[in-house]
Amino acid sequence: MVGLPRIGPMLATPGSLPPAAVEDRWAFEVKQDGQRAMVYLPGDGTVTLRSRSGADITTSYPELAALGSVLGQPAVLDGEIFALDREGRSDFERLQSRMGLASAARASRMAQLVPAHLVLFDAVYLDGRGLTGLPYTERRSLLQDLGLDGQHWSTPAAVVGHGKQALEMTRTAGLEGLIAKRLTSVYEPGVRSRAWIKIRHVRTVDVIVGGWVPGRGRLAGLPGALLVGEAHEGGLRYVGSVGTGWSDTERTTLAELLHVAAIDQCPFETAPGVTGARWVLPRLVGEVRYAARTRAGLLRHPSWHRLRPDLAPDNVT
Repeated sequence: MVGLPRIGPMLATPGSLPPAAVEDRWAFEVKQDGQRAMVYLPGDGTVTLRSRSGADITTSYPELAALGSVLGQPAVLDGEIFALDREGRSDFERLQSRMGLASAARASRMAQLVPAHLVLFDAVYLDGRGLTGLPYTERRSLLQDLGLDGQHWSTPAAVVGHGKQALEMTRTAGLEGLIAKRLTSVYEPGVRSRAWIKIRHVRTVDVIVGGWVPGRGRLAGLPGALLVGEAHEGGLRYVGSVGTGWSDTERTTLAELLHVAAIDQCPFETAPGVTGARWVLPRLVGEVRYAARTRAGLLRHPSWHRLRPDLAPDNVT
């Protein structure tokens, strides 16, 4: 990564499809259910992968190491790493077995069992030139010209206009949704921008776990519900209790993490009136599905979707 600028990933804002009258001003890309990665290619045959939080995740994905020798010029690219299920769809739960592996030997073994794939969708630095100030269309054209398509990486095409049809296609295929990107948009490092809109088939939100309530009976000692919040200027704001959505394996994993993170003091700015609540350090990040929000900002009918070990609490916005 010597000589390459560190660039934080631009983030999309949750929303809906742009109006049909202006959809020809937008490009639509398939939203993959994986781990965001900034790809640093110094041009010397090596590659460094960094997560959305900035952590070095190169060791976890040895099958992507060969990408360093494919491109002969320095570059910083933006993409998403995912693993496929048996139906050929991205599956975050499968990818979790690949995430956070510090042992190169174990990562190599896991790469044989659960191969990862990297999709590239933006170029932000190329051959000594910063590209963040260029419009999306120019950056995309430069990325396509690199011809980066291989066994473990690809550069999928984007569709201009036809947003409704593209969204229906992802629904039919069982995919997560779309990312709509304004054709004239510049790349805003580290910013959650309205120039990029993520449209999912269900509403989801990243939350920070601040506490839990033990289950009863056979679930004694295991979480019956998680107490979650969102960070804002005043601290951690409570947004609801999540008591469904996880498998027995996920519940056990969460229990282990919660016991390690136990604290005596409530981390929420205003303690929720929940009987039997136990508090934890607000460092676990999860993604929750929900139907809507109340006027007070609480999540209606939330259910657990997945743990987000790739995100740190200060990256949840």
